[in-house]
Amino acid sequence: MKLVATDIPGAFVIELERVDDERGSFARIYDERALAERGLDARIAQSSLSWNTARGTLRGLHYQEAPHAEAKTVRVVRGAIFDVAVDLRAGSPTRGTWVGFELSADNGRALHMPAGCAHGFVTLADATLVLYNISVPYVPAANRGVRWDDPKLAIAWPIAPTVISARDRELPLFT
Repeated sequence: MKLVATDIPGAFVIELERVDDERGSFARIYDERALAERGLDARIAQSSLSWNTARGTLRGLHYQEAPHAEAKTVRVVRGAIFDVAVDLRAGSPTRGTWVGFELSADNGRALHMPAGCAHGFVTLADATLVLYNISVPYVPAANRGVRWDDPKLAIAWPIAPTVISARDRELPLFT
């Protein structure tokens, strides 16, 4: 696997390095040592799946408030998403900026984001399955979010979301 730095310090796109043969291919998707060598939080306290039935489903932008802030690595097992990380870290030179990448089962990419980033995505295909590896356990009382369509963040979603939960529609604006 190859780690490619993004414009947000601590956020990396993880590219697969596939080995192909007559059976198909093989690729490492997680390497604790490689992540730790970059100073990244390589713990996996929890793994979760997000099943999304329709193209245009939006989830996010979610994060856990300190002291329960979580690093996440997000990968698509089936389908495709436009995945976004927003830097919310106080004192960060990139606070209030975002990065976004297409992740799909076909391209094999993952996005690792450090604690203190909000995360969200819009599905680019029907029947999309997303895998999250998360550094700390989920704490409902620490769950927070920011509006996906906040004009201050100005995220350039590649398609207009068509399925959005009531909770995500009512998240506060970034301040």
